[in-house]
Amino acid sequence: QLLEAKASLSLAQTQHALQLQQAKAQMNNMVSKQQFEQLQTTLREEQCKTQQLQESLHQQAEQTCRQLVSIQAEHEHLLQAAVEQAEGLEHSLRSAEAVLAERAAQLRDAQTQLSRNKLLIEDLRGENRGFAVAMKAAELKQKSTEEKNQLLEEKASALKQLIGKITPASLS
Repeated sequence: QLLEAKASLSLAQTQHALQLQQAKAQMNNMVSKQQFEQLQTTLREEQCKTQQLQESLHQQAEQTCRQLVSIQAEHEHLLQAAVEQAEGLEHSLRSAEAVLAERAAQLRDAQTQLSRNKLLIEDLRGENRGFAVAMKAAELKQKSTEEKNQLLEEKASALKQLIGKITPASLS
């Protein structure tokens, strides 16, 4: 029984020493009232700073949101202006295409007329060559006729002279 009592005592002493050690560790982890109040003050200050930061972030978020709304409205306005400008350019392009198509049709008509005129000019040149040949023939004929007229005039003049000589002789 003595041995059991000694073992129990030894076990109780060990447990007591362990509990004492745990109590000391807990006491070391414990904070004094002054440190606790200081920590509470620091905590309140940090909470106050956190609240101020949250309010500041909230204000910045609202301001950013307003700026985004303003920028979005401006972008929509610019987009609308760009769309209107694009529509105007598209209308101008269609008008220019219509004018070009009309001019192309006019050029085709002019080219067709030019081709006809070239054919007419070739026909006229052929006729002119014919007229030139006929004119040359007429000029040769006229020259021949003038030469014959000249001869006839010379003969008529010679006959007049002869008649002029014969007439006074026959009257006498």
